[in-house]
Amino acid sequence: MFSRILTSGLFAGAAAGLITALLQLYFVQPVLLHAELYEGGELVHFGADPVTAHPELPGMFAEPVRDGLSIIFTMLTYTGYALVMAALMSVAERQGHEINARTGILWGLAGFITFHFAPGLTLAPEVPGVAAADVGARQIWWGATVAAAGVAMWLIAYGGSLAGYAVAALLLLAPHVIGAPEPESFTGPVPTEIGALFAARAFGVGMAAWVLLGSFAGYFWQTEGKRAEAAA
Repeated sequence: MFSRILTSGLFAGAAAGLITALLQLYFVQPVLLHAELYEGGELVHFGADPVTAHPELPGMFAEPVRDGLSIIFTMLTYTGYALVMAALMSVAERQGHEINARTGILWGLAGFITFHFAPGLTLAPEVPGVAAADVGARQIWWGATVAAAGVAMWLIAYGGSLAGYAVAALLLLAPHVIGAPEPESFTGPVPTEIGALFAARAFGVGMAAWVLLGSFAGYFWQTEGKRAEAAA
C-alpha cells in the first residue's frame, strides 16, 4: 500500500506540477513582474501621468535560473499535495469508494476549494506592493481555514448524514465570520486592476492545477492497483 501511495503521488505530483509551473509562468508571472515595477518605483500610477497597461516585460524563460527554480519548487509542492491526496484516496478506497481519473477530478476540485478558494474568499491572493496585515497572523488564519475546509470537504463527500453536512457548512463559514487579519490602512502603489487580474489568474490556474492533480492521482492510483492485482 505504501509503495502504491508513493508511486501514485510522485507521478501525479510531478506531472501536475510541471504543467502548473508552465501555466504560472505564462499567465501569472507577467502580472507579478508588472506589479514589481510599481513596487520598485519604476512605474508610478496614482497622481502621475498615465502609464501604459502593457509595459515591456521579460517573456517565459527570459530569466532561466529563476524560472527553472520556480518549476522545480512547483513540482515539489504539488508532489507533496499528491502524496497526501493518494493517502486519503487509500482511506476512501478501503471504505468502498471507487478511485479513478474521473472521480479524481472531484478530488481535485475539493483540493482547490480547500487550499485556494476557501482561504482566498476572504484573504485574497495579493501582488507585491499592496498593504497587508502581519504575516504570522495571516498564516495562522490561512492554516486554520485550510484545515476546516479540508474536514468539510471530507464530510460533504463521505459524511452521509445531515449532521455531517451541517458541521461541514459551519466549518466552511466560521473562518469568514471570524474574519481574516486586515491591514490598518489600505495603501500601496500597485493599480487595483493589476491586483484583480492577479487574483483572477491565481484562482484560474489554481483550479486547473488541482483538477489535473486529482485526475492524475486517480489515474495512477487505479493503474497501480491493477498492476498489483496482476502481480498477485
